[in-house]
Amino acid sequence: MIADIGRSEDPDRPIQLWFCTNDDLPPDHAALLAAHWFDEEEKHTAQAFLFERDRRQYLVAHTLVRRVLALETGLAEDELHFWRSSRGRPFLRVPAGGLLRGGRQLDFNLSHASGCNLLGVTRAHTIGVDVERLDRDPRSFHTILQTFAARERHWVAQAPTGAARDRRTMRLWTLKEAYAKARGLGLGLPFDSFSFTLAEDRGVLGFDPPADDRYGQWTFVELEPAPDVLAAVVIQTDPFTDPVMHLHRGFPWARTAPHRIALPAPAAIAASPAYR
Repeated sequence: MIADIGRSEDPDRPIQLWFCTNDDLPPDHAALLAAHWFDEEEKHTAQAFLFERDRRQYLVAHTLVRRVLALETGLAEDELHFWRSSRGRPFLRVPAGGLLRGGRQLDFNLSHASGCNLLGVTRAHTIGVDVERLDRDPRSFHTILQTFAARERHWVAQAPTGAARDRRTMRLWTLKEAYAKARGLGLGLPFDSFSFTLAEDRGVLGFDPPADDRYGQWTFVELEPAPDVLAAVVIQTDPFTDPVMHLHRGFPWARTAPHRIALPAPAAIAASPAYR
């Protein structure tokens, strides 16, 4: 799944995570960059949106991808080419001569929701990300909850009705989305086929994977990059690496000092007694 033409040269290179809101890139700037950087398919997609807010979200998210990958690879933004798996997950098409900067392997994943954009890039692992807002239609929380495993629904129900219960719901949802995206399955993976054991405030204590997960070595990170915005990062790791993550904020006009995050150990493959 990772774009690769050989073994990674630097498996311990920090994972890069970029959080950018639509307000970080003015609409006229986003349109100008898209006109110069987008391929024909992206331009066609952008023009097809009925509502300007959706078009703006698309423009910011996809200019963010091209800008970050240009910084990571040394290729110009308009020289990046992508392909999609049968389930629609995008990958960078590696040029015949390899990447110009930072090794020969790269995986990335994008998520956006109501003006927020999250992009993860890694050199030696598979990554999935998801970002969601808590200030959303209250009816959506009930719909989301019905997709979870029974023990997860029970755990959510133990929280008081309102903000506490909504937060538990969205913590699980972001983790499930990010895991499914890392697997390249998206919503094709039933969300009640796997479950998480979560700490009271933040952190994954245990993971009960779906039956088809033969790998099982996953690191899960929960973040709140802005008030009432929850994010999850899922990384396929191995016991021989000790990766860290750099969190960047804003649109990457230049490399600014990131926030360094030490990643936790891979989650234990177990279900919490609290769920039973």
